Amino acid sequence: MSGAAQAPAYRVWALPGIPEVRPGDDLVKLIGDAATAPGLPGLAHGDVVVVTSKIVSKAEGRVVEAADREAAIDAETVRVVARRGPARIVESRHGFVMAAAGVDASNTPAGTVLLLPEDPDASARRIRDGLRETLGVEVGVVVTDTFGRPWREGQTDVAIGAAGVRVLQDLRGGTDMYGNPLGVTVTAVGDELAGAGELVKGKADGLPVAVVRGLGRHVFRSDEGDEDDEAARADAAGARALIRDAANDMFRLGTSEAVREAVTLRRTVREFTDEPVDGAAVRRAVAAAVTAPAPHHTTPWRFVLLESAESRTRLLDAMRDAWVADLRRDGKSEESIAKRIRRGDVLRNAPYLAVPCLVADGAHAYPDARRSAAEREMFVVAAGAGVQNFLVALAGEGLGSAWVSSTMFCRDVVREVLDLPDDWDPMGAVAIGRAAAPPRPRPCRTADDFTVVR
Repeated sequence: MSGAAQAPAYRVWALPGIPEVRPGDDLVKLIGDAATAPGLPGLAHGDVVVVTSKIVSKAEGRVVEAADREAAIDAETVRVVARRGPARIVESRHGFVMAAAGVDASNTPAGTVLLLPEDPDASARRIRDGLRETLGVEVGVVVTDTFGRPWREGQTDVAIGAAGVRVLQDLRGGTDMYGNPLGVTVTAVGDELAGAGELVKGKADGLPVAVVRGLGRHVFRSDEGDEDDEAARADAAGARALIRDAANDMFRLGTSEAVREAVTLRRTVREFTDEPVDGAAVRRAVAAAVTAPAPHHTTPWRFVLLESAESRTRLLDAMRDAWVADLRRDGKSEESIAKRIRRGDVLRNAPYLAVPCLVADGAHAYPDARRSAAEREMFVVAAGAGVQNFLVALAGEGLGSAWVSSTMFCRDVVREVLDLPDDWDPMGAVAIGRAAAPPRPRPCRTADDFTVVR
């Protein structure tokens, strides 16, 4: 056999002759008749039948009256991922992240919309089982829909349902042609098959089904293995295996949604694990912090990072002694003093501390107390904005934090222990680490409770 004959290849063709599908139609019969029409290659073991979800939805009666398409989208939506004007990228109840939850107002009568199949994997299994019973062939079935993709223009078909097909080929643990280990390569075979079928189906050509031949290595036989076999497990998983869970999804939000999420993600954490804190992550948070607004084009923020246990202990011991002295002068009992001192445990138990400082270099001088106080407050507000940026950025790095005001009550002590310039004003301290437990639910608050409109 020649080298050309041995070269890897596959063939793909669309099935003409499938009529307009209506609720209750027998898709297996329609596909089988089209596939075995004169002049076509028919169906063989190992073929993959690629079916547009629209005809599956129509046959299953997923056409619903909806004068308001937005209401239909709402009903199919679990979570809004991104919103730009009227356009919405959402997570559907199936787990798909896509435009409009797959609710389609095209190729369906006016005043109706087309929903995705109730269970696309089950739909694929019914088609596969039906073709095996009627034609005696073991084929794989992929049900497809059209998705946009992050970072890429245009849309492509992807697998939303599958039966008898390996939708993911895990190559991790193998080696490439140079012997290099493959550590992250998992091929989305299901989506590649969907894209191959779409190249011949087209969007407006009335060709909703394609057949791919020559990739039988990705097709499972119904009698292959048992329930503990890898192939059987992969077949049972269907196209759901292609859905990335939220914990591993680095891009689960749009840009503006991610900003809002980051702000609300910031929570005060008072208990930390012993896991070390990555100093580089803290420095990235500092870089975000100093983008805050500042008066007179100044840079009034400084962050003192206490990365060693010795520096943290030395500072906190000195602050504790100063606090105890203050409380004794206030006439507090030793029991009351001990109770108050325990409030500092959040700083003492954190694996990392940062002390944000205000440097009002560049402040304007005024001859009266009113304007001098306003000038000072202007810089304090800028410092607070920088601290908020810092806390939000830490949350974005997966780090918990707690801002504690204590260094503001003993600034001279803090400056002395940390060897800081006299014009650096400590503005509290930030305990940083990995949260030891999930945060408690926030109380419900609405903007109306905090706004006055004039």
